Amino acid sequence: MASPRTVTIVALSFALGLFFVFMGTIKLTPRLSKDAYSEMKQAYKSYAKALPGLKKMGITSVLLRKIIGTLEVGCGIVMTLVPGRPKDVANFLLLLVMVAVLFFHQLVGDPLKRYAHALVFGILLTCRLLIARQSEERPEREESRQQPVKAQEKNKVKMS
Repeated sequence: MASPRTVTIVALSFALGLFFVFMGTIKLTPRLSKDAYSEMKQAYKSYAKALPGLKKMGITSVLLRKIIGTLEVGCGIVMTLVPGRPKDVANFLLLLVMVAVLFFHQLVGDPLKRYAHALVFGILLTCRLLIARQSEERPEREESRQQPVKAQEKNKVKMS
């Protein structure tokens, strides 16, 4: 039977992956929701206006929205379907995207209800990453604790 950590990581990976595929798709196309797509377009226009440095670099609101949407869809697919280390990489990239989104919302002065989802999903991504890293580091710690004990046991055997 799978350990509770494994079940938690798999469940979080799957749920977060689906969420980001959904949100990224809304940023890229009006097929899922025309209203949400229009709202995203307006939001990214305000973000681009608030960051004049983006315009100097040639990044328009449309390009910014498409970059973030594509990152969310791509990383969401990896989180949902790909096993192993790539999930951690996708998790980290999505965490960076959430930090950027929170920055954008703060920059334009949005109320908390407009960016609460980014805050919650940023926390969930952080938890998933910490749980995934903890499960990998734990066996190494146990092995390093057991080595001195084994050395002491060997010394006791030799003395006897």
